[in-house]
Amino acid sequence: MSEISSARKIHFISIGGSVMHNLAIELHLKGFIITGSDDEIYEPSVSRLVKYELLPAMTGWFPEKITSDLEAVILGMHARQDNPELAKARELGIKIYSYPEYIFEQSENKQRVVIAGSHGKTTITSMILHALKFNNRIFNYLVGAQIEGFDNMVKLSNEAPLIVIEGDEYFTSPIDLTPKFMHYQPHIALISGIAWDHFNVFPTWELYVKQFESLADSLPKAGAIIFDETDDMLDVIGQKERPDVISTPYNVHPNKIVDGKTILITSELGEVPILVFGDHNMKNISGAHAVCERIGLTDEEFYNAIRTFKGASKRMELLGKNSDTLVYRDFAHAPSKVGATTSALKEQFPERTLVAVAELHTFSSLNKEFLKQYRRKLNAADIAVVYFNPLTIEHKKLEALTEEDIRTAFKRDNLEIFTDSSKLADFLKTQDWENSNLLLMSSGTFGDMDLKELVEEVLKLG
Repeated sequence: MSEISSARKIHFISIGGSVMHNLAIELHLKGFIITGSDDEIYEPSVSRLVKYELLPAMTGWFPEKITSDLEAVILGMHARQDNPELAKARELGIKIYSYPEYIFEQSENKQRVVIAGSHGKTTITSMILHALKFNNRIFNYLVGAQIEGFDNMVKLSNEAPLIVIEGDEYFTSPIDLTPKFMHYQPHIALISGIAWDHFNVFPTWELYVKQFESLADSLPKAGAIIFDETDDMLDVIGQKERPDVISTPYNVHPNKIVDGKTILITSELGEVPILVFGDHNMKNISGAHAVCERIGLTDEEFYNAIRTFKGASKRMELLGKNSDTLVYRDFAHAPSKVGATTSALKEQFPERTLVAVAELHTFSSLNKEFLKQYRRKLNAADIAVVYFNPLTIEHKKLEALTEEDIRTAFKRDNLEIFTDSSKLADFLKTQDWENSNLLLMSSGTFGDMDLKELVEEVLKLG
């Protein structure tokens, strides 16, 4: 790869995307001249683009930004096939990349590790990055959430011999329906588990599973697949005979809970206290350990690092606490995640009342047919609450949901259901928070609820 010159110009179509804006920032810091467009940009993308003076002056699409001196255009998934800037780039014969294609080109001569799966991939990627940084390794990365100690979600440097990539199974761009992770061509692939939760993209379970099988089948000779052996379907994929590909299963890491604290049990270093908890995170740690072992970290290096891992942003994130109450937020937006997160918090603090709130926000979760996937997923909670915004259903052009639809799907008669975020907040503020924990689960915003104010009120009552 040649050294970067300040004369090199790249334009981002749909610059506001989570990875897209981080890639734009990284290339800006490397000396590229960066421009971009989008028809809607939300926080935290807005603030981060403003910081680096990369926020477009106006929202919308402007073909005049596409000029013949551009080295390339990077196309985000949010854009449409008929995007006028895309049309202009094609007309001028400018090289068009999706961000996975661009990341691959920049890492073609590196060892590539891809972390995939329906759940846990952000946390596992974050654990690996934390361990590498803790041990002063040089590496590149792409991860789907902000991590403590990392300024950006994308790092590309010429000197790094390795790149760790969080890879998802969804379409690459509006003009490329290949799963993103197929473009990275990994030498090592970890698949954390398969739970069908986006039937609008993959209408059948079989089609969804096929994406992960294709990833495993794509591994080169001397490659390695690392997989969660507790996942029945993944066990079938992982154990499939592939010539000259190493297959490594993992499971829940041995551990114990003492006074609400989780301690890993290791043969190498004895007992190792950690800051995260839950069986899903014990599996995440085992998966991260297996990857780190393959890329050259010793057991001692890994376990010394994992002691200080606090988790990725919005993944079982502690929003506030006092002696009686803990308040957590989790990105759980699919049935399997809701079930795992709720159970984990109850198991960690079995003597405390658990109030669990799940927002139905994604296309799948608001679909009447898909809702039955949530059956009994909130059963570990003492008080179970579901919130959804009818306006979101309208916006997604889905059939209206009734409270009875929700209650039937979750199979819980005493389920509390809210469609008004202010009433939800009032309900939470009137609970008895003595010796109780609150869990807020969503990929949305609970109707733009002021979570900081809610947490303060809850902790006052605890």
